[in-house]
Parts: sequence; C-alpha cells; structure tokens
Amino acid sequence: RAELWRTCKVVVSTPQGLENDVVSRRVDLSQVSLLVVDEAHRAVGEYAYAFVARKYRDVALHERILALTASPGDRAESIQEVCRNLGVERVEVRSVEDADVLPYVQELEVRLVRVELPERYGRLRGFLRECYLSKLEVLKELGFLSVPPSSVGKVKVLELSRALFARMAKGERTPEMLRAVSLAAEALKVEHAVELIETQGVYSTLGYLQGLVEQAASSKTKAVQNLVRDAAFRSALALAQSLVEEGVVDPKMVALERLVAARLGEGAKAIVFTQYREQAKKVSQMLVARGISNEVFVGQAKRKDAGLSQKQQQEVLSRFREGGFRCLVATSVAEEGLDIPEVDVVVFFEPVPSAIRSVQRRGRTGRHAKGLVFVLVTKGTRDEAYHFATKSKERRMHRVLGDLKKVVEPVAREPKLEEFAGLEHDVVVHVDQRERGSGVVRALSDLGVRIELMNLEIGDYVLSDRVVVELKRVPDFVDSLVDGRLLDQARQLRRYARPVLILEGDEDVYGQRNVHPNAIRGVLASLIVDFGITVLRSRSPGDTAGLLAVMARREQVASERELRMHGVKPLSLDQVQEYVVSSLPGIGPRLAVPLLRRFGSIRALVNASEEELREVDLIGPSKAKKLRDLFDAHFERS
Repeated sequence: RAELWRTCKVVVSTPQGLENDVVSRRVDLSQVSLLVVDEAHRAVGEYAYAFVARKYRDVALHERILALTASPGDRAESIQEVCRNLGVERVEVRSVEDADVLPYVQELEVRLVRVELPERYGRLRGFLRECYLSKLEVLKELGFLSVPPSSVGKVKVLELSRALFARMAKGERTPEMLRAVSLAAEALKVEHAVELIETQGVYSTLGYLQGLVEQAASSKTKAVQNLVRDAAFRSALALAQSLVEEGVVDPKMVALERLVAARLGEGAKAIVFTQYREQAKKVSQMLVARGISNEVFVGQAKRKDAGLSQKQQQEVLSRFREGGFRCLVATSVAEEGLDIPEVDVVVFFEPVPSAIRSVQRRGRTGRHAKGLVFVLVTKGTRDEAYHFATKSKERRMHRVLGDLKKVVEPVAREPKLEEFAGLEHDVVVHVDQRERGSGVVRALSDLGVRIELMNLEIGDYVLSDRVVVELKRVPDFVDSLVDGRLLDQARQLRRYARPVLILEGDEDVYGQRNVHPNAIRGVLASLIVDFGITVLRSRSPGDTAGLLAVMARREQVASERELRMHGVKPLSLDQVQEYVVSSLPGIGPRLAVPLLRRFGSIRALVNASEEELREVDLIGPSKAKKLRDLFDAHFERS
C-alpha cells in the first residue's frame, strides 16, 4: 500500500482504509493536493473522515478539500459540524431545479401505497399498548415519571433509561431504582413490539415475542422474565400465534407482491428496502413463493445472524448487475456507500424517519431514466407519522443549506496535540487490528506515535518486549468478569513481564450490571496480587493514548528496550516451537499447530516446498508463496 501511495496519481479509498494508512504512516498527506470526500454527511463524531481531514489539513502543502453529499441532514448543528470537521469554507447548494444540474437528472415519481391495519392487528396492538402503559403507570407511582403515561413515547423512555443508568453509575442502587430500570427496559421491549405490528406485520411481531419468551427461559434478566408473565403480553402473544396459525397474510406483503410482480413483468429491475433483516428474509421468501426470483442483501455478521461477508455482498451485486435476478431485497446497508446497479423501481417496505436515509434510498433509481418509488404506509400508524416527518425534515434541510451558504466562515487552525506531547523521539506502538479506527488510535497518531497495526495474540497494545496493555472500557470490564473472559485474558497477559490493564471511562465500575462490589474488588485484587498486572484508570480515549505514549517513550527511549510482538517466552519446547511459527506472517496460533504437525519440526517447515505447504488445510497458493519467499529472502538491514 505504501508503494501504491508513492507511485499513484489518483487513489480511491474507503475512509477506514485511508485512516489506517495515515496512522500506520504509509501515506504522506503533505503530497496530496486534493482530498475528495464523498458522502460527506458522515464526517461527524468519531467517523474516519473527520480524523483524516484533520491530519490532511495539518500537513498538506497544497490543501484543497471537496466535500460532496446528496443528503446533508436537516439540522444546522450537524451540517456545521461537518463543515468544521472537514475545514469547509464555502458551501455550494444545487437542486434538481438548477440550470447546471437539470440536464443530468431524470424525473423521479414517488407514490404512497396505503394499506389498512386489520382489525385483529389493532386488537393485538391494543394488548401491547395496555402492557406498555402498565409499566409506565408503575414508574409514575415510584416517582420516576411526572407526566401522564399516555403521552410518553419511545424517546422519553430511552431518555429516562439513560438517566436511571447514570444515577446508578454514581452509586444510587436502591430497590426502587433497580425496579425502575427493569420497568423501563420492559416498556422499551413492548414499544418495539408495537412498532413491529404497525410497520412489519404479525409474523415479525410473533417472532419477536417468542424470542422474548425464549430469552426469559434461558436468562436471569428480571425485566424480560417479568414481561412475559404480564397478562396483556400473554394475550398479545396468544393472538399473534392464532393469526399465524390461520395463515393470515400481512397487508403490506399483498401490496408488495402486486407491485413487484407488475413492474418486473414490464422488464424492470427493483430494490425493496426493509428496516429489519428478518423482514428482508420474509419478503424474499414471499416473493420466491410467488415465483419472483430475488436475493437478500444485508450487512455482515450481527449477533446470531451470520449476514453476508464482503465477498458474498460483491457476488450478490454482480449477479444483480448481470441480470441473474431482477429484484434485490435489502436493508440499510444498500442505501449508500456501495456500487449498487441502477434500478427502475425502489420500494420502501416502511417509511424511514430520516431525511438522509430517505434521500439515499430514493437515489438508487432515476439516474439515467425515469425512476419510480413506492412507499408502503399502514394507515393510522407510525408509518404515517414517519412519512410526514421525513418530508418535513427534507424541506428543513433545504432551508438550512440556504442559510448556511451565507454564514459559513473559515475554520480556525487548532494547535496540534504533538506540540504539547513532548515526544522528542520516534515512538512505536503495536496495535491490534480490532482497535483500528478507535479514538485511542487516532489520539496516539495525533501525539506523533507511529502505529503498526497487526493481529496481536495477546493484549491490545504492545509497547516493548516486556510491556503489553489490555484496554477495557468499564462496561466491558464487568461483562468480561461475568462471562469468564477476564481471567483467561489475565493468564495470557502474564506471558509479558510487565502486563498492564487500563480501565477506560468515567463510569462507576461498581455500578455496572447487578454485580456485587465485593466481587469486583476481589477480581481487581486478584489481577494485581495473583497475576502481577498493573491496573490503571483513564477517563477517555485521549487520556488512554496519553498513558500509552508516555509508557512507550519510557520503555523505548529511557530504558532503550526493543519493541517485539511477543513477550516472555513460553517454557516448554512445544510452546516455543508453536510460538515461533505463529509469528510468521499470516500464520498465527490457529495455523501454527497444523504446520508443525505436518512437518514435524521448524527445520522441515522452512525447507518445505510451496506444493508441500499447500497440503496443509487453510494454506492456499498465496500464503504458501509468501512463506517460501520469506524463507528464501536474503537479510538486508535497512
């Protein structure tokens, strides 16, 4: 990659890929004369765009940034944040009515398709609302709610839940507080079920309710256990089961099948967008049952859902592009950032309450010919509210952009962090790949630390041949204590002479989950006394980066210690052999043992031909060639 950056005139990269190259110092941004940022509305918060733009503006000799977006959002604050993060000094706004745009855009027609909410769906919703309101009534009786429960929606319950957890984090753990947390969690689960019956249909609703019942049977979470015992919840569950057993068909499914069949019959290509993965699968199955060829397009692994790998996503899009099928059923992953072939028809299975997402979905059609968009809306439900809210947000977006065009001012330069860091020498930190893109890595880069990303067998950061650091955010620390990961990781950390555990965050470690403080104290004592691990606290990613930088400088400069990927050598011969082989590029612990078993010794492995190496499972031609090239290469110190 460094060679490509050195020799190419134009480089097209994902933001995360460019960020990794920046922190690894594979690219010299001072030589970049134009940085084009597509989908610029993403340049907020911790997204890679903001970091890359800041690093570019720090060093560029011929700075110019061009930021592009078709959906900047409807809030002036968000758009101004994008402008600040990218150093935008001038805003140009274009719409389909502008003379210099008009020749390049096609007509786009949006049609609402309204369906009725069946009477028994309404009854099911009524049971769920009864359950929901009963939870809020108790919250009001306990003094945690001051307004009528009927006026409290999902957003208010989320705000209440966050406030309760914040109070618990400060040590407030009364029985009333714990019950309120449980009630808020129950209310949110029921509210989600209401959304499903209104926007997705009874099959998705039943699947969710049954999932809660299974969760209650297999976990100790009081919220879900209390919920499934609620009479109104059980009435809703029974009615949903009855409807599914009768084989009712969701009204939206009927409308969708007619739309897609009619349009595909005319030779069109279509994308159906759904909010949820499970619904995407149900839509796909329904279309297949009606003889309509289609494929599902979702993101990568998520919880129990395997999802689609990047390679599988590319294969699906390739088949769609080549005409292997003419209907793609997709979730939000297809809204932006991917080379989706243009289609004639886009169908929203449900409206989305976001101007950005709505614009992105519609933008999949109407590029080279007239486009048609259908939005399925269930009457008298939040579908209607979401639809009109989105239209309002889009109108506001255009007004905000017009105002910003007049007031955007040059962004003032800020001092660089390394000016205050005191890093007089080139300090290197080995960072596990899973930490890339984190706030800590960005802050280390800002401090002038050279980052080398790699697959670390132990820890998250290696600072020298004896210092390894495991980083735990406070909630994850308690989670890993509960599920047993923490002590396993502690045993691994002991392979280094100076293992360190950093607890990051300002949360109260004793206020996480329902773990007795003495249990946490006992684990902390064991880490320090039994495992010899130094435990440090940091307030934020920037604070963590500061600690890492100072420790790395002390090790590499003051103590003149080498930076190695491996720490203390294992004691037994077989561990040493596995240890050595696992350090080979692309091998790691998983392939070290099969290689040693196949060849019997490190000497035999080093002398093996490419053909012999390929006989080992998971060693393909590319990996075998890289190993052979490494074994044959002449050593030259640079």
